Amino acid sequence: EVQLAESGGGLVQAGGSLKLSCIASGFTFDDYAIGWFRQVPGMEREGVSCIDSSAYILYYGDFVQGRFTISRDNAKNTAYLQMNSLKPEDTAVYYCAADTHCTAYGWSIWGQGTQVTVSS
Repeated sequence: EVQLAESGGGLVQAGGSLKLSCIASGFTFDDYAIGWFRQVPGMEREGVSCIDSSAYILYYGDFVQGRFTISRDNAKNTAYLQMNSLKPEDTAVYYCAADTHCTAYGWSIWGQGTQVTVSS
């Protein structure tokens, strides 16, 4: 079964850090780009970051401002999003997605999401 599973979300105080993981199964992870997205209820999903299959980092949202780092370990079929200096406005459900390349729309594989809550 083709699957992505996020983990690592939780409750953290402003200024704190979290590291999200996205574990892939059922497809050839090395061949896929991985994107991180986030969504607040009632608002559109927004792109956070994207890393291609060769581990080139192709995108960070403007709001990241150097606070987040995307990475991947193809040997572990896992992608990561290290989030530092978290702000209350980073509160959202964070999703990872996979497709053959980084794209604005049309990602083919999605995880179920992990909640990140940043308290002030």
